[in-house]
This record gives sequence, structure tokens and C-alpha cells, in this order.
Amino acid sequence: MDRLGTITCDEVGTGPRLTGLILERSHDARAAGQTQLYIDRVAAAICPTTKLVTINFPHNPTGAILPLDRYRALIDLCRTHGIWILHDEIFHGLGSTGTQHLPFIADEYERGLSLGVTSKSYGLPGLRIGWIACQNRDVLRRMERMKHYLSICSSGPSERLAIIALQNRERILARNNAIIDENLPKWEAFFDRHPGLFDWRRPDGSCMAYPRYLGEEGVEEWTLRLVEEAGVLLLPSTIYASELGPTPTDRFRLGLGRRGLDAGIAAMDAHISA
Repeated sequence: MDRLGTITCDEVGTGPRLTGLILERSHDARAAGQTQLYIDRVAAAICPTTKLVTINFPHNPTGAILPLDRYRALIDLCRTHGIWILHDEIFHGLGSTGTQHLPFIADEYERGLSLGVTSKSYGLPGLRIGWIACQNRDVLRRMERMKHYLSICSSGPSERLAIIALQNRERILARNNAIIDENLPKWEAFFDRHPGLFDWRRPDGSCMAYPRYLGEEGVEEWTLRLVEEAGVLLLPSTIYASELGPTPTDRFRLGLGRRGLDAGIAAMDAHISA
């Protein structure tokens, strides 16, 4: 199994809190690459003062998406304990053709908070517009009051452009997903050419992947040489840190969502050959 996350219960502020979930990706042939969430471990880690669980699917940076039954099992567990779920859904709708996305948590759960932005799936980061959906109007009212306390208003033109983007959601997602459809086979061909150097698993969704580097010098040294000698920038997993537990030391994050990928892959091929 590949460990994608951990679960802990920390003493913070007035009491313990749930700070993470155990996510693992199976290597079993019957469920190859499928992300698993172990509900019994989550249940064991819930503390009396646990108020909120935060999740992110499609996951950044792995591109993992929970199986629907695990997703609904987590909702049932949180419903039993009266725990809110904040779902970071900023990559929702993004992925290769056939990607099966989870239902929005605000539709599935009365204590669900759906977080969305224009930056990711819509490819419009310059607008700096986001939103939260929830069935509880009192919670929305309280969040609105807090937002007004922190900032007066968003940019008027950005809000107008965001509305246009939302009204054309399907067209924008189709355009962005077509780029992923074009790029995924190119990455798969690249990794097929270098089977001894990488462990590649196709992401479930989103526009990124998180392969493992198998070279002797390690991923940090390899990515440093790659950017200095070939001009290709990849983010090694060693730059990330988490209070929840150790982070991988042999992976790197790569993107699938930009056109003009051929030049970068050619530079990586040449660098490896050299």
C-alpha cells in the first residue's frame, strides 16, 4: 500500500482534535490503484471535542478519488457523531474522460461544507473568486459576517466573470479535460520508456500526478539537476511538510493540464539519456 495520509488526535487549544485521515492506495491486483479510507481507524481517532473533518478529492497532489462507498461511510460516521465535513472540492469535474467524481458534500450531508474556486477546475486563477455551499443557512450567515469583517468586497469585474464561468461550466470543463486527455498518453509513454526509474500510477482525477522516483541519487537531487541542467521544474515531495506525520521522500508532483507538454518531455528524455 502507498500511504497518502495519516490520522492523529492532538491536544490543541481546549481539547483534542482530529487532524488527519488514513488514506492508502492499494497495489492489490483486484483493486489496483484504488484509494482506501479505513473507517475503523477514523472512528477510533475521533475525540469528544472533534468538530470538523476536512477532506480533499480529487486529492492534491495524488489525484486520488475515494470510492463512493467509503465516502458515504465517512458521512455516516460523521453524522453519528454530529461532526461537520469540509470538502475541498476545487478540482471537482476535472480529469480525463470517464472520471467518476464524488457528489458534492453539501448535497449529500446536512453538515457538509462544499468549497469551490474558479482557480483550479475552471483554470481562472486571476479572478480570485471562491465560494462555500451548505444546507445550514445559519452557518452561511455566520461565515458571511466573518467574511465582511475581513474584507469589504471582492472585485466587481471578477465576480461578473465568475458568474459567466459558472454559467458555462460544462464548456470550460470540457476544454480543460480535453487537454488532460491529450497529455495523459504522453506521460504514460514517457514512463514506459523509463520503467526502471519511475513508479507511475494513473491519477483518478484532477490535473496532476504523484509518481515515485526510483533513482539512486534520490528525488531531491534528481529534480535539482533536472531544473538546473534541462530547465524542467518538478516539485519533489521533500519540499512538503506536515505536522500529521512523515511525508514521502521519493515522489514528485507533475502537471497534466497545460498545452505545450512535448518540449518539456523531450528535455526530460534527453536529460535522462545523457
